[in-house]
Amino acid sequence: MNKELLNERELELINIIGAQLGANQRRLSHLMDLSLGMTNMLIRRLIAKGFIRIEQLNKRKVQYILTPKGFVEKMHKSIKYTLKTINSIGLIRNQVREILLGLYESGVRNFYIVGKHDLSMLVEMVIKEVHWQDCSFHVLEEIPSSKVGGLLLVCKENVNEALLVVHNYVDLIREIAKNNPETMALNQNSTVSVTRN
Repeated sequence: MNKELLNERELELINIIGAQLGANQRRLSHLMDLSLGMTNMLIRRLIAKGFIRIEQLNKRKVQYILTPKGFVEKMHKSIKYTLKTINSIGLIRNQVREILLGLYESGVRNFYIVGKHDLSMLVEMVIKEVHWQDCSFHVLEEIPSSKVGGLLLVCKENVNEALLVVHNYVDLIREIAKNNPETMALNQNSTVSVTRN
C-alpha cells in the first residue's frame, strides 16, 4: 500500500487536528469516537507519513499539530469537497429545471413554492432563468389550509400531509430523490408525480 494514501479516518483526524489547535490525544479520541489505542495508532501513522507532528508542552503533555504537508492535504480535501458540493447543486438545479419544464408543458401556469429553504431558493433561481411570462409564482412559508388556484411545489421536509389533501402538489424533495442524475441523463422524458386532489 502506498504510504501517501490516506484512509477516511486519517483524513478525519487531519481535519480535526487542523480545527482543534493544540488538541491532545484524549480530546481527539473523544471527537472521533474512537478508543485511545486506535487514535494513537492513527496519530503514529500520520506522523510517519509526515502529516502531523508532536509538540511537547511539558513532561506530561503533548499537542498534535499539522505539518505544512498536513495543511496542504486539508486544504486539498476542502477544495475537493467544495467542488463536489457545487457540482451537486448544479445537478439538482438541472433536475428542478426538468421538473418545472415538464409541469409547464403539461399546462401548469400558477406555481406556489412552499418553504423558505435552500431548495426553494434554487427553484426561484431556475424560475428566473426560464423567463416564463405567462406564469405566476408565489412563495409561501407554510402550506395553506384552503385550496389555491395552482400547483404547490413543496420544498421542505416533514410536511403535514393532512394539509396537502386539498391541493395539487409536487413534493420536489421526493422527485429529486427518485430521479438521480444518472437516471435523468438516460431518461430525459421522465415523468413528475403530480398529486391531484
